[in-house]
Amino acid sequence: MSAEVTVMKADFPGKILDIMVKEGDKVADGQPVILLEAMKMENELVAPKGGVVAQIQVEKNTSVDAGQILLTIQ
Repeated sequence: MSAEVTVMKADFPGKILDIMVKEGDKVADGQPVILLEAMKMENELVAPKGGVVAQIQVEKNTSVDAGQILLTIQ
């Protein structure tokens, strides 16, 4: 009965500039969900699959490390 969970992780260290979704939001495959600044460039991170945002594990204006979990989609 458990739904498949997809974990989004940061590919590189940076700073969260914006979180475009909230927990419980439905997202489509390829939909922008987080804006991450890294190496003085803004990188729009997109949902790797459609589903519902189950948990957001970062906050706006905080730094993240490479490999850090950003959010999960169910």
